[in-house]
Amino acid sequence: MPIEFLTEEHRNRYGKFQGEPNDVQLARYFHLDDSDKSLINERRRDYNRLGFGLQLSTVRFLGTFLTDPTDVPTEVISFISKQIGIKDVTSLHKYLERKQTRYAHCIEIQQRYGYVEFNTPPWRFRLIRLLYERAWLNNERPTLMFDFATAWLVRNKVLLPGVTTLSRLISEIRDRASKRLWKKLSKLPGDEQRQKLETILDLIEALLNKSLAKLFPFISSLNSTYNLIAVRHFKPCHFV
Repeated sequence: MPIEFLTEEHRNRYGKFQGEPNDVQLARYFHLDDSDKSLINERRRDYNRLGFGLQLSTVRFLGTFLTDPTDVPTEVISFISKQIGIKDVTSLHKYLERKQTRYAHCIEIQQRYGYVEFNTPPWRFRLIRLLYERAWLNNERPTLMFDFATAWLVRNKVLLPGVTTLSRLISEIRDRASKRLWKKLSKLPGDEQRQKLETILDLIEALLNKSLAKLFPFISSLNSTYNLIAVRHFKPCHFV
């Protein structure tokens, strides 16, 4: 199946905030316990403390670290800053000045909270097994499989891969399940039934070739503009 099965909406919301989190989401993903606060307070400056807190809560909620950790809804900034006692958040932009610091915070969060990369064994294999089961048993739509995979990765603290990587993986899994199905179906007919099917297919192919042989001499006699019109308005012929 085509890799590009995702809608623009799916691509835009993957690993990104979609408006302000609701109260339930704030309480579940953005609440900082005493252990979180203790780790955050090891930073010396307010903007580093706030930036670290935003990175921690963002990866919990989205399953990924943002290129710009400060590109979050204002309610999130307010919610985190109140919990760590920061009243003035205007210095937050300074957190973007040192890429090395932001990267070091990401590594520390990964190590402290157990986040792993997508290709870290056995997580990729486990996801493939789950997705294959859904494709084989339910023939689930690829967009539903994509949503399931995203939620599963976030829940298991596996950092989201690129959107193309995940969509390609789902396409490959569905193709594999489809080929397995057709292989099993091809073994069902006996020799006599298989011969009858091949005869029917040969007849259909002959009828198609006969119909097209009559159509294309007519189309080729027209100029390019009329060719396009003729092809667009061509309707399937009735063979029987």
